Order: sequence, then C-alpha cells, then structure tokens
Amino acid sequence: MERDYSNAPGAGGGHDGNLGRQRGRRLVTEYAPAMLHWTSHARPLWQGSCKTEGERPSPSYLVDILPPEALLDDATDAIPAKHLHSSLNKIKHPINVVRWTPEGRRLLTASSSGEFTLWNGTAFNFETIMQAHDSAIRAASYSHSDDWLLSADQDGIVKYWQPNFNNVKVIQAHSDPIRDLSFSPTDAKFVTASDDSTIKLFDFAGGIEEATFTGHNWDVKTVDWHPSKGLLVSGSKDHLIKLWDPRTGNCLTTLRGHKNTISKVLFEPTRGQLLATCARDQTARVFDLRVMRDIALLRGHEKDIATFAWHPVHASLLSTGGADGSLFHYRLNEPNPPPGTAPSVASYDTSDPAMAPPLTIYPSHRIPYAHEFAIWSLNWHPVGHILASGSNDRVTRFWTRPRPGENDCFNDRYHIGEAAAEAQGTWDRRGMRRQQREQEEQEIEDEAEGLVDQEMPSQSSSAIPGLPGLPGLPGLPPPPTSVATNDGPSPSNGFGQPARSSDVATNNGPVAMPGLPPPPPIPPPGFMNLPPFDPTNPPDLSRLAALMGGQLPPPPSSLTPGGLPPGFPLPPPPIPGQLPPGLPIPPGMLPPGFPIPPGGLPFPIPLPGTVPAGGNIPPPSMGGGGDMAHPPPPSTGGGVRKRAPLPSQEESLMLEQQRGKYRPAR
Repeated sequence: MERDYSNAPGAGGGHDGNLGRQRGRRLVTEYAPAMLHWTSHARPLWQGSCKTEGERPSPSYLVDILPPEALLDDATDAIPAKHLHSSLNKIKHPINVVRWTPEGRRLLTASSSGEFTLWNGTAFNFETIMQAHDSAIRAASYSHSDDWLLSADQDGIVKYWQPNFNNVKVIQAHSDPIRDLSFSPTDAKFVTASDDSTIKLFDFAGGIEEATFTGHNWDVKTVDWHPSKGLLVSGSKDHLIKLWDPRTGNCLTTLRGHKNTISKVLFEPTRGQLLATCARDQTARVFDLRVMRDIALLRGHEKDIATFAWHPVHASLLSTGGADGSLFHYRLNEPNPPPGTAPSVASYDTSDPAMAPPLTIYPSHRIPYAHEFAIWSLNWHPVGHILASGSNDRVTRFWTRPRPGENDCFNDRYHIGEAAAEAQGTWDRRGMRRQQREQEEQEIEDEAEGLVDQEMPSQSSSAIPGLPGLPGLPGLPPPPTSVATNDGPSPSNGFGQPARSSDVATNNGPVAMPGLPPPPPIPPPGFMNLPPFDPTNPPDLSRLAALMGGQLPPPPSSLTPGGLPPGFPLPPPPIPGQLPPGLPIPPGMLPPGFPIPPGGLPFPIPLPGTVPAGGNIPPPSMGGGGDMAHPPPPSTGGGVRKRAPLPSQEESLMLEQQRGKYRPAR
C-alpha cells in the first residue's frame, strides 16, 4: 500500500517545512495495513484461506490487499510488475550486491567502489554510506540468526560485521577474487567460492579454514548451502554443477545441462526440495533433489541470465535478471507458452519420468527495460511484497505488485521502452529528466544530511573544558602529540601530521605554546650535581631524593655574582618605580569599575607614592575610553619614557592647569 506524505508537516511545504526548494513527491510503501487486515480475519489453515472479500480490479479494493503469506496457494498477486522507486548515490558506481536487512527496514547495497549504502525500506531514501572494503565487493550474506553479516571483495578478503555495521574481524580467505559465500544452517560454518577454482570451508567463530574442496576445472562463480541439510552446491565456469558433502569434502554428484558458465545456484528456501541454476546460455533450470534431475527449463531471455532470486513465501515464483537489463518472473506451476508454441508435458505426468524432457516454462510477466545494463543482484523483502534489483547502470530499483485496477504501470518505459512510452504519452522525456534531476538533488540532500548526522564530535584533550588557555578548545591549537613513523614516534602538530622543526622540543629547550610566555630554559648539565635533564624522559623523583641525600648540596663555586651558573640568561631589569611584568595589580591602585583589557594595560603601573622617571603620568581617561589603537612607545632605556599622545587638547589643558601652569589672570 502506498501513501503520499509530501504534504505532511516537515515535508517541504507550509510553515513547519523547509522554506527552501519544494521537495518532490515521495511515496511511502507500507505493509502494516495489509498485515493487520490479514491477522484480524485470519483462520486456521485447515479451514481455508483468509475470510475476507475477494480482491477485484477496482481502486476501492485497495483496503482488501493481503500480504503474500495470506495467499499461499496462488503467487499471482505477488508478482512485482510495478516500478516503485529508483535510488542512486551522488557518486555513482555499479551495484554488485543488494541485501535486505533481516527486519526489512533497510536495503543494503554494495558497490564496485567497496562502499556500503543503506536505503530506507519504506520511503527508499538515502540513510547512510560507509567505506567497507578497499576493492569491489562481490558477495554479502546475513546469518540465519540475523546477528552477523559477511562480505567478500575482489582481493579475497572476508569481513565480519555486526548489525550496526561494526567491523569485528577480517580474514584473508583467498588470494583471488571471491565470487560468492553462504552460511550453514547453524551459522557455525560458512563457505566461499573463488576464482582460484576452489571452495573453502571456514569455522565462523575462529575464522579458521577447515577444508578446501577441489574438483572444478575453472573459476567457481557461485556456491550455496542447503537451508536445513549438510549439502553444498557450486557452479563453475566449466559448465558443471557439483553437490558436496561438507563433512568429508567429497563430491556427491555432478549435474550437467548448461552449455556455458554457471552464474548462480540457489536452493529453494522454504521447502528445500528444489535447486535452481542459471547460466550464460540464456536459460535457467530447476532440479528436483529427490530424483536428481532437471524438471523445468526456463526460457525467454534473449541474453545471458546473470542472477535470479526465489520468492521467500511462494516456492513456485522465481525472478531472473538478464545481462541486457531485463527482469522476468516465472511461475513453475504455469508453463505459459507463447502463441504458436506447443505446450510441453511435465516429467511427472509421463510414463517414464527418468527419461522425459524437462517442462519448458516461459515468463508469466516480462519487464524488458527494467535496467539499462546487466542486473547483478536480486533480493526479496522478507515479507515478500518488494523486490530490489541492483544493476551495472549504477541504479538500485524497487518493484512491487500493482494496485487493484491499476493498468498504467504496464505501459511505462520499463515495459515498452522510452520511445514507445513517449509516443503513447505515458512518459515525458523532459518531465522525466526534470523529475530525475530533482530526485538526484533530493538524494544528494539526504546523503549530506545523513553524513552530517554521522560526524563524530571532536575529542578535546583538555581535562577541564570551558576554561581559557587550555588545549583542545575551539580557536586554540591542540597540544603536540606523537605520530608513529618509520623511524619511530615523532612529534605531531595535533592534526595527525608531523610538526615543524620550530614546534618540536629539542635539547635546547622545551616547546613554546602559541599565545603563552616561553617557559624558563632547562638548567645546564652539572647544575647542583643533578644528572642531565631529558625532556622526553623526565627523571624519577625518588631517585633525585636519593641523589641529593635529603638536603640541598652547596652551590658550586662557578656561579656568577647573581647566583646563576655561567651561560644562564639574566632576566630583564625592572623599570624603576613600576611593577615587574607578570605581577598582579594590588587592590586600590585602579579606580572602581576600571576595566582591564585582555592583553593587559598598554602602559606601566607605577608603585603607590612614586612618579615614573620623566614625570609623565598617563591621563586617567586612557583606561576608560582612550584611543587604544595607539599604545605608548616602548622604553628607550635609562628609565625615561616618551610622552604618550593625549586624547584631546581640552584634557591636556586641564592637566597642565592642575600642575600650576596656564592659570587664567584674575
């Protein structure tokens, strides 16, 4: 069931929505109403199907739609003949794998660039993207317990993922590309197929290789594990299909019938009695494991069949994807021969089933222009109402059943082509381009918003955030850290890059932090009989106490008259009558409410009761609103300071009159 939420609050219009560009119309496909309708009218299986009114070709019967599980005896209503949505990334790459998450809320796509992309399962919009592998991802599979995800790439690497896409393990399974992988029914083992013509069995918990199956003469393209038995099936480039015993590693039997490379093999997931295969000979075959022979031959494709998928509920519904982008749906209980073709007879209805030819089945529904290029992957939603397809045209498309009485979907460009649809008026090339452009812009916006939401907060190295002068705060450079290089750890500038030579602590002195006064120099070796000081390896305090014997040693005889060793820099002499630099201002020296600039006062503070040399007292208005852009010039030596520029002539005259000059005549 589809519902339009484009006019809802926050959807792009109205006072609650975005005031920018009007967002396009986005349909939401829900299966909850159909499930509620079925559960409210469900009956036991021995009493028949759901007790509801039969669906008729009219839009008014939309509320009577039932999920596929409610109609087990008929797969007609589950055929996905309608195109729902096309999703594509901002940076487009071929889609090699599509997998629905176990709960069906999202669709996972794996591309040739090694990226995982998550799409919403109801609105089909972008949710998140991550770089999962360094090379093209070739296979991915969820465990039966829904707790793990395995992915394999072009380099032969297999990665373990949790449901939150946390990578917990990486193993080098093969030296050549891995084409397929599959879990055992208990999830304790998994098997991989590679281009090195081998199949390997691994223990899942330890990631240890337990067995290697050799028997194919060429690249192994696909592998699958039976849903309930200890049975493996593999398909290779040598046109052979082999069944294996995973306990002994022996080949049980070899199935022949295809005349080209086997592209996909899958056991039927619901009952496990059938095995489907497809190859590059434009055909697909269905084998019955009870008689070990092919019982159905699926025809209709004009190009190679690249992949297929079983329906999760109906064992008689099979969907195939061709190398030309076509999507066909087959019902195994309906041959559906084209006009002028004689119908064939099933092998079960003949007198000699072992020698009878397989039943030829043609598509029940065709979508010839589903994609522009080869379809690499198909996957059904767990409920069975949506089919997802990934193609070499870099687009992921969603398909579902049409609504009751809806026939326009059979005349769209996916069924009859762009030229015919444009001629019939069911498709507008310009409007479609505009809609596609808006759709791409919307996907880009969704991707940008999703990536912003995933940004990790910056880790602050300050133990007390919010205090000025500490590292790790916005606007201040981070402290130097250590970066591992080939020569060992080296200092870093805080951004993961090696620091400059001027920022690295050397033997000549420690690091000077920007915006802070330089620290005092390190005492020279031999000062006070102490060992040399190494900035990278500070001395132990207990060792120093033992060396000093618990008391200070006598000063050396080589000290200067100031009490400092030779070569130790002397501090600058203080200006007579002024406070030394760095000393806090005593209370009472400044008037009440006097503001102190961040960089300090632009003039020296005289001591109480003293006048600086030269008799130049700064005017009181300098601190309360004077011209701070013109600070006084520095001292010229000898304690004499030049006169600072006065704010105005009126204040200068008043100041001189207070000194007894320029008094008016009485």
